[in-house]
Amino acid sequence: MIRTIRQPYGWYFAATTWGIAVWAIGDMIMLGARQPALVHLGAELFYIGPLTIPITILFFSILFPEGGKLKNYLWVGSSAIVLAWIALFITNLDFVIKSIQITDTLNIATPQMPGFLIYAFHFSFFFLCTYIVLLRKIYKTKGLDRSQLIYTFIGVTVASFLAMVTNLSLPVMGVTSYIWLGPILTMIFVAAVAFAIIRHRLFDIRLVVARSLAYILTITSVGFVYGFIAFGIVGRLFFPQGGFGIGQQIVYTALALLLVFTFPPIQRFFNRLTNSLFYRDSYDQQVLLDKLGTLFALEIDIKKITRQSLDIICTEMKIEKARLMTVNDDRSLHITSFGDVKDTIKDDNLFAGIKEKVVSLDDLDIAVHHREQLRQLDISIIVRLVTKEGLVGYLLLGPKKSGNIYGSQDIDVLTIISNEMAVAVQNSLLFERITQFNITLQARIEEATRRLRRTNEKLKALDETKDDFISMASHQLRTPLTSIKGYISMVMEEDVGKISKQQRDMLAQAFLSSQRMVYLIADLLNVSRLKTGKFVIERTPVNLAQIVPQEIGQLKETAASRQLTLKLEAPKNFPTVMLDETKTRQVIMNFVDNAIYYTPAGGTIKVRLIDNPHNIELRVEDDGIGVSKADQHHLFTKFYRAGNARKARPDGNGLGLFMAKKVILVQGGSIIFESAEGKGSTFGFTFSKSVVAMPKDPAAPTAGGVPVAPAVSEHLIGSTPQPAAVKAPTKPSKAKVAKK
Repeated sequence: MIRTIRQPYGWYFAATTWGIAVWAIGDMIMLGARQPALVHLGAELFYIGPLTIPITILFFSILFPEGGKLKNYLWVGSSAIVLAWIALFITNLDFVIKSIQITDTLNIATPQMPGFLIYAFHFSFFFLCTYIVLLRKIYKTKGLDRSQLIYTFIGVTVASFLAMVTNLSLPVMGVTSYIWLGPILTMIFVAAVAFAIIRHRLFDIRLVVARSLAYILTITSVGFVYGFIAFGIVGRLFFPQGGFGIGQQIVYTALALLLVFTFPPIQRFFNRLTNSLFYRDSYDQQVLLDKLGTLFALEIDIKKITRQSLDIICTEMKIEKARLMTVNDDRSLHITSFGDVKDTIKDDNLFAGIKEKVVSLDDLDIAVHHREQLRQLDISIIVRLVTKEGLVGYLLLGPKKSGNIYGSQDIDVLTIISNEMAVAVQNSLLFERITQFNITLQARIEEATRRLRRTNEKLKALDETKDDFISMASHQLRTPLTSIKGYISMVMEEDVGKISKQQRDMLAQAFLSSQRMVYLIADLLNVSRLKTGKFVIERTPVNLAQIVPQEIGQLKETAASRQLTLKLEAPKNFPTVMLDETKTRQVIMNFVDNAIYYTPAGGTIKVRLIDNPHNIELRVEDDGIGVSKADQHHLFTKFYRAGNARKARPDGNGLGLFMAKKVILVQGGSIIFESAEGKGSTFGFTFSKSVVAMPKDPAAPTAGGVPVAPAVSEHLIGSTPQPAAVKAPTKPSKAKVAKK
């Protein structure tokens, strides 16, 4: 990477050259002058000049190449040492030099001991520190920085070692005839640094040359123009007699003021002139950054961002060609180019091992064949586009149109650009992926929807087939089960002869099993009718005080067999209401049957009929296993059974409570449900008297002379209305079966 002399270590390098210059001047005066005073002055410069050389070289080594600031104690301590030496030499030069013998050729200086040894230790100590610092940095550094450090170390080591031999070691041993070689030997250091500048671009010296030339031209022009005006024109025309009177003072003062006001414009003119010569590829950094910032803020399309950003960078920075390579998730490459780019990049392994954000091709520590490949692709600068999420891509810049190398200003600007461009490119890639994902997702959704519709149509057909089968099977099974129940009832009533107690018990179990089968078939048939819209409610006058005891009577033996107490509480006078008797009987039977099966032995089941002023209620209360809070919300859904209920009665089907709720709600009533796990449950229903009241219209339809309410179909609770065509099966009583 190119180093500018404006870096702190650049100034220390400049200070080193000034120290060498002072040392060389002092050397020439001390050894060549013939006047004692001048020789003494030369000796002071000879011994003072090199004092700063090992210190400034050490500071240069510490700061190079990262830059930064020195520790305060180093700078303050070194400054104090130099100032102490200078004060000593000015006041007492005899501390290091015993005498200077003036001769016809070169003067001979004799060192003073032990002061000269202390003076020699000063150089030995600081140069030793410099060797150590440079060696450690060479060991840790790679790439171009390492090459620059190696040449700096060679120059410092050789020059300082030889100079200390000729100017320190030999004089200690009494040989002083070679001290004139000291400043000359520093040319080794200068040559090494010059080679590093030319071959490895240690410093960008164009600024020094441009500014030096600008100042030379400015001073020359000002001196010539104002000298000609002051002495050539004004002096000869207005003051030919010579002298320096008041008039001349006024004129020269005016010219001096004119010089003060015109010097800055002249200097700016020559600065622009030298910039056009040495900085033909100069540009306004802020304009470049503003254009890119506007692009990144307003644009999200990846194609526009890559194409327009390359155009801005190459146009502003005057670059021949460039590429912007984005790396996709699957490691595939997408390359956008600017300029006459013919060769393509097929593999990003060429950039493996690069860690810096901006790096010159000469800085890369890569294999030789990779470097040659990059040269053939006309790549001079590699900019890694990296975000917190990882690598986004590479900005690959070709040579400048002017042929100049990339300077530190370019590196700094590209470092800033890399951060903004990485974020912009990543956002664009994410937006493109989301857009593409939405398109793909929409296509998948449409395809899935089509498959779902086809599957749904098949399921509907299968569901209709299932409903038809359940309806047919229910009708076909209900008739033989009714006959079975009737004949079992006749046998139990000894219509065909006496039976024993054991036979009666076995027949009772068969009768109950048949009854459960009838209920199951009725539930299945009702569920099927609910789905087809053929579930019909036929209201007739019903006295619950009569049908509830009948249903309980059928379950007394079952309750007794499970050691349960079954009680009924009903008022003597209970109003007659309009309900579907068959379906209401099924609801009552379901509530009581559940209470029997889910109440442990020794428990009590209480069935209560309540006649309130505005409504009637049926409540079946037990002290059984109850229902947990987690299950209560789902209890009345189809085929759902609570966890403890599944353990107590594995053969349940989960349709009883579902159908009970449907029957009650369709008739305008409400379900009663209260439960606590382990403490029992209460199931029941309630009807408002205004909803189930007997009709008063004498023209109301009748059935066998008994007034009835119109049939209510399932559409009252949201299903499609269907004609009331099929009635729910009725449960035959023992008397009817016996008469058959």
